Amino acid sequence: MTHDHPHDHAGVPHQHKARAPAFAKVYVITCSDSRTAATDEGGRIIKSMLADRGHVIAGSAIVPDEPSRIAQELQRARETGAQVALITGGTGITSRDSTFEAVSAAIARPLPGFGELFRMLSFEEIGSAAMLSRAVAGVSKDGLILFAMPGSPAAVRLACERLILPELGHLVEELGR
Repeated sequence: MTHDHPHDHAGVPHQHKARAPAFAKVYVITCSDSRTAATDEGGRIIKSMLADRGHVIAGSAIVPDEPSRIAQELQRARETGAQVALITGGTGITSRDSTFEAVSAAIARPLPGFGELFRMLSFEEIGSAAMLSRAVAGVSKDGLILFAMPGSPAAVRLACERLILPELGHLVEELGR
């Protein structure tokens, strides 16, 4: 017979995940000046991966890479009852890349681990160019969980498979407490 010690945290993540809701309501935003519904491969990958895992897609949009338009779309995501917004594109460093600024402005509680881990995993795939990514995540003041990732299909797959989807239910559950 084993006794749990107050300092024994080994079972904590598992206990949290066991309580987590199985599905999240997610809004998908593609930030691009050039992509259309036909060419939005990143958005398509996100929706497909969400659907495969039983998550609910509350809505989606393709918006120009402009902070005011991105902010409007985050508001629309909230209005649909989404708990999470997954945002792809516009996380680079060109003058048109303004997703980082728009999402950062909306974040009240940052999750720096997402960007750190994304860049670490990305470094393993693409080398030092990974440092040019401004992938960012956090929670808005009204409780919307935000993840902004690059627009490339490989980056979307990496962020969703390795970081976002394994924790999505857990994040929603934590915020619901």
